[in-house]
Amino acid sequence: MIDKDQYLVRQEPFYQPQGREVALFEAAYRKRLPVMVKGPTGCGKSRFVEYMAWKLGKPLITVACNEDMTAADLVGRYLLDANGTRWLDGPLTTAARIGAICYLDEVVEARQDTTVVIHPLTDHRRVLPLDKKGEQVQAHADFQLVISYNPGYQSVMKDLKPSTKQRFAAFDFDYPAPELEAAILTRETGVDADIAVQLVKIGAVARRLKGHGLDEGISTRLLVYAASLIQDGVAPRDACGMALVAPITDDADIRSTLDHAIATTFA
Repeated sequence: MIDKDQYLVRQEPFYQPQGREVALFEAAYRKRLPVMVKGPTGCGKSRFVEYMAWKLGKPLITVACNEDMTAADLVGRYLLDANGTRWLDGPLTTAARIGAICYLDEVVEARQDTTVVIHPLTDHRRVLPLDKKGEQVQAHADFQLVISYNPGYQSVMKDLKPSTKQRFAAFDFDYPAPELEAAILTRETGVDADIAVQLVKIGAVARRLKGHGLDEGISTRLLVYAASLIQDGVAPRDACGMALVAPITDDADIRSTLDHAIATTFA
């Protein structure tokens, strides 16, 4: 018997709503619609899903997808032990059985032949075929499937098939408005509000460089890292270099532009 309480989110994760996404997700959950969350790296997609699981009081099983993930990693496999073979459910199967929210993070990183296993769970059937076991798992009434990905990294080889996309209700996420982002930094790290505002301004400079030398701008997550270092006593310029410049680029010209913005902001 699976103890689903082990998957509950016990403490409220801090999440700053940007619009009506909380109420809309609740509506999607009431109808058990599968949900797709799209947005840039580090903008709060995973935190949002975690927050919604806490708010709804439902277990959450998260899978960090990668290019080596197979269908067996999701649904389960037979294992050999001293007593012979036994079946071990994968995270998707466990979620379907116990009525958890199953969150497939960065789902486009998984192989396309792997993601098709979710299709029967995302329509009126709500079943998960376990072909190797000869079993059809009927999803628990509380089960919901949530996936996320970053559209900025789409390519011909790494994108969801239209037949998959059209099985989901979707939310478009972006980085918060400046005043909200500054409030998030202060709430998450305790950093002074003026410092938070300055960090957000540096983030804005980097985001304007996306497509002009940067594949991705500075995420809210990285701004939180910088704020945490500053709050711990690290000099602002050093904290920004560690958290905002070095992780996102090795290009000398881009680094010079960002270093100048940092020096100007924290003169």
